[in-house]
Amino acid sequence: MLSLHARRYDTLEPVRITLAGDRIAAVEPAWPDGAVADWPIVAPGLFDLQINGHGGVWFSDDALTPEQVRTAVTAYPRFGVTRLCPTLITNSFDGLAQGFRAIRQACEQDPLVSRLVAACHLEGPYISKEDGPRGAHPLEHVRPADWNEFQKLQEISGQRIRLVTLAPEADGAIEFIRTATANGVVIAIGHTAATPEQVRAAVDAGATLSTHLGNGCHAMLHRHRNYLLEQLAEPRLTASLITDGHHLPAALVKIILKVKTPRKIVLTCDAAGWAGCPPGVYESKLGRSELLDSGKLVVAGQRELLAGSAQETDVCVVKVREFAGVSWKDALDMTSRNPAQLLGFEPARLRRGGRAELFLFRHEPGAQRLTVQATIVSGEVCCGQLDRR
Repeated sequence: MLSLHARRYDTLEPVRITLAGDRIAAVEPAWPDGAVADWPIVAPGLFDLQINGHGGVWFSDDALTPEQVRTAVTAYPRFGVTRLCPTLITNSFDGLAQGFRAIRQACEQDPLVSRLVAACHLEGPYISKEDGPRGAHPLEHVRPADWNEFQKLQEISGQRIRLVTLAPEADGAIEFIRTATANGVVIAIGHTAATPEQVRAAVDAGATLSTHLGNGCHAMLHRHRNYLLEQLAEPRLTASLITDGHHLPAALVKIILKVKTPRKIVLTCDAAGWAGCPPGVYESKLGRSELLDSGKLVVAGQRELLAGSAQETDVCVVKVREFAGVSWKDALDMTSRNPAQLLGFEPARLRRGGRAELFLFRHEPGAQRLTVQATIVSGEVCCGQLDRR
């Protein structure tokens, strides 16, 4: 059995947690002789449902290999992540097929990768063709929703695609939503220029998530009738937010939290393949990008137009607390419990019988990210180390 001492993320009370295999055997009060302010905080492992790669590896790479998948996926426990969804964006069928094939092979070859990859996220290619909503997705591969194509990709992935982001106005989208949700696939609205009526039709058909709400939009919207407000007002939609400090201003994060409440928000880093790389100019099939010293990823040659995110998930936890003043409990539940429940997985919880997926961390006031001491996946310390007490 493995045991650890830390302060609970939800109450900050000192506890002793005992693990037996991939489950929590006991959570008991700890009775330390001295102060516990220097004890790490323990929380359920982070679950990020939108990660595009890491360290120069893109899951959408046409030549993706299982070895590259392993390198990118196993980087994330260093940031407290115990489950994630490799995300493939708009591409040709062959390009998507190669990505899902490599992810499947990596999961079948490496037990740790299999444990970390909860599911896959297909973001596109059934999205808006318009500049702004389309974001960085390549126009030449945007196409109507096609259930037959999706079924082929699902088979190639080994039935791992659990989340699809699409635009409600794409040809065939509403029927695709009905069929997908009937087959256990979660549908998100994103990269859309939909009318309010089209947004409501998508939700009526079964869509339950707004992908990175507030991003992938036109620069200018009608002040009343627009897809952003319609999704914000729709109580059946959970909203995912990129709270990396660059994608959304603090005021908008506060507004969305007030309207949706932390129970209906999922935090994601939406990390690009350049996350984890040093500052510099990089090039991929999506174009030239520059990673600035600030951590902001922009289209090369200017400083404002974003080219994705280069931050990992723990940064988003810190930033949502800075922007909106939420508790550790709310910030971490939005990054662990909520995404798991949305996708139909058992959330990790700090209680007897809960999944042994935990991480221990500290945070210095003013620091831009967490200092992760150890991450536990399926009852095993996969990075860092535990204190001996």
